[in-house]
Amino acid sequence: MTDRPKIFTPAEVAAHNTAEDLWVSFLGKVCDLTPLMNQYQGDALLLPIMECAGRDISAWFDPETKDVLKYVDPLTNCVRYYTPRGRFVHVPPAGPRSDWVSDIGQPWWRDKRYEVGLLTSKTRWIRVINTLTSQEQRLQVTVHTHLNTAQQQVCSEETLAEILQRYLRYNSHACSYTWKHSGVSLDMSRTLCENNVLDDDHELQRLRLDQNLFCPALLLHFNDDLTEG
Repeated sequence: MTDRPKIFTPAEVAAHNTAEDLWVSFLGKVCDLTPLMNQYQGDALLLPIMECAGRDISAWFDPETKDVLKYVDPLTNCVRYYTPRGRFVHVPPAGPRSDWVSDIGQPWWRDKRYEVGLLTSKTRWIRVINTLTSQEQRLQVTVHTHLNTAQQQVCSEETLAEILQRYLRYNSHACSYTWKHSGVSLDMSRTLCENNVLDDDHELQRLRLDQNLFCPALLLHFNDDLTEG
């Protein structure tokens, strides 16, 4: 499997919503700002970030420049950063300040050290059914749309092996099962679509059918082997 960024759902980002564990997403990226919170602990400039903990803050940024939005101050005719929630860490003050350290290096929104993955551009639901116990679990998996080097829109869907990692919280012995769909064993190194578990959401929307009633089911068949857990 090729090395690629981890893809997160909005719900996964939203789970990190405290000062001790703070993530945000913006412009398709997911960033763990916990080290930033620790570095500037007690600084009032953290408040706008804390207010948006676990949320998407793409509205703060220009999608073309990848920088914080700017505007022309009508009083000074100078270009300023647009921060309606208040100035935040690494945003320079509106005027000269003796307490502003300008040599900060890369601002946090451009610093790749904070990046932990990508925000999914779409999710789809599947049902995972344990045929041994009849236990059923609904999982939300990701489909990430992006531009490749040829500027063509492509989708990077999670592989079954990555979906299995999500499912381990419900069954720690999930590796001891054979995963099947429509009676066919699934290739865990491939995505759902590559395993012919197609995403019919758009077609269901076109037909005005309830997507919850047509959620594909993956059946887990026990291998009588608990050595993998």
